Amino acid sequence: MDAVRVALLREVLATTRWPAAARHFAGALRDSVERRGGGLLLVGTEAYEPWHLAAHLVDEAAWSGRPELNPTLVRHRVRPGDPAHLAVGLGRLEAAGRGETLLLVAPGLPGEHLLERVHDARRAGATVLAVDGGEPEVHGLAHEALTVPAAGEVDIDTVQHLVSAAAGENGVPAPRGGTRPRLRDRLSRLADQLTSPPPPRW
Repeated sequence: MDAVRVALLREVLATTRWPAAARHFAGALRDSVERRGGGLLLVGTEAYEPWHLAAHLVDEAAWSGRPELNPTLVRHRVRPGDPAHLAVGLGRLEAAGRGETLLLVAPGLPGEHLLERVHDARRAGATVLAVDGGEPEVHGLAHEALTVPAAGEVDIDTVQHLVSAAAGENGVPAPRGGTRPRLRDRLSRLADQLTSPPPPRW
């Protein structure tokens, strides 16, 4: 979802809590990866892999000048021949620890096997964040959680768009020796995005 569509989405949702909630959660994500210098692991449940969030975070990392937002997508099933960026299995969570951030996206209850691995990563020092459906087991593990009720006014995919866009906001440092406003930088990037071919997707 490009910046124009995100802006329209925020306008539609302006009277709800979602734009502010997404910005707050994105701030926690950004603070964690910046403080720890990167190391963002992204994992979903066996039934729900957060492909789109991974792709949007890659885009935001590039557009905002925050490479630490680049995630490693951790997958439940890795097949022979998968490209390297899609070939990271759950075993990667066993190595997670201090200095890393683990973002769990779980519309429903994750399996016990995944919860145990997330718990072990937290005990080893990883910061755990979650976008979830409100499961107590997930909230007990997360340092910060954004709950998206299944019967709510937005779905979990929409909230992920808001979070990824907010994570990259205000990411480009001011040019050295110049006074060009950040808004002009963002508009310039937006014009480039709208006129250039789409980047390859996951």
